Amino acid sequence: MAVNAQAVKQMSERKQVSKGKALLRTFWKYRALYLISLPGIIYFIVFKYVPLLGSVIAFQDYNIFDGFTGSKWVGLEHFTRMFAHYDFLNILKNTVLIGVYDLLLGFPAPIILALLLNELRLVLYKRVLQTVVYMPHFLSWVIVSGIAIGILSPSTGAVNHFITWLGFEPIYFMGEESWIRTVLISSGIWRDSGYGTIIYLAALAGINPDLYEASEVDGANRWRQTISITLPSLLPTIMILFLLHIGKFLDFGFERVYVFLNPLNKESGEILDTYIYAQGLQGQQFSYTTAIGLFKAVVGVIFIVTGNILSRKTTGESLY
Repeated sequence: MAVNAQAVKQMSERKQVSKGKALLRTFWKYRALYLISLPGIIYFIVFKYVPLLGSVIAFQDYNIFDGFTGSKWVGLEHFTRMFAHYDFLNILKNTVLIGVYDLLLGFPAPIILALLLNELRLVLYKRVLQTVVYMPHFLSWVIVSGIAIGILSPSTGAVNHFITWLGFEPIYFMGEESWIRTVLISSGIWRDSGYGTIIYLAALAGINPDLYEASEVDGANRWRQTISITLPSLLPTIMILFLLHIGKFLDFGFERVYVFLNPLNKESGEILDTYIYAQGLQGQQFSYTTAIGLFKAVVGVIFIVTGNILSRKTTGESLY
């Protein structure tokens, strides 16, 4: 029995040694790839994972002079205050509504635009049009807001000139709470939908053209081909990008909203990111705003994990 046990132990040790050698051989074989990925790994460690340690101040009454170790521990006090505060609940509602509108209107926009561009047969015209719709993405949100405010001006804006020409009163889009969400979503669609078509057009280029030829033989028109061939072929790409999108559902973007806000539309336009800026940096409530940021992160993780599970069960596509 002792001899058998010793033999089994030696075999397991040999397997471990062989696995270690195989791992080293694999690492050495692909050493160039590991070396290339090293800067990216260091970046994520330094700028993504190390800062997570600072989330501890959400559970402290943080003082910049006392630091992490000297600040008083208060537990969930800031989270309790967060959900009891009227301003936070109103701003959370704004963030959720804007996120839903962006999901329903902003997310499908690049898909629809990519399908329309894919139907163009004149190559030169297609390339020029692609360049035109890509260009707004490279404008900063400050420039985009300036363009939007100029176009929507009640006195000199082109939109209100057209409304006046139709016989209606001009609308002060930037001064009415009911219009700010529409302005935010539409400006985002104008700026980013063209650039978002790049991935979808690449996926469309990978579809086997024999499928379209066979469908033409069967009498399918372009609309039928889109429904039966194009969209099913795009579905894996759509699902992956959808999962990435819902992961940042509450992260609409500080600069995207802040440049449009003013005292007249702030009640319906302010989101969590702008609230964190006002309370955290301007008001120096570091622990309170860290708690809000941690809440956003947890909600994002829940959404992306849930969506990933549902996507894997329904379509077979998932992030992991």
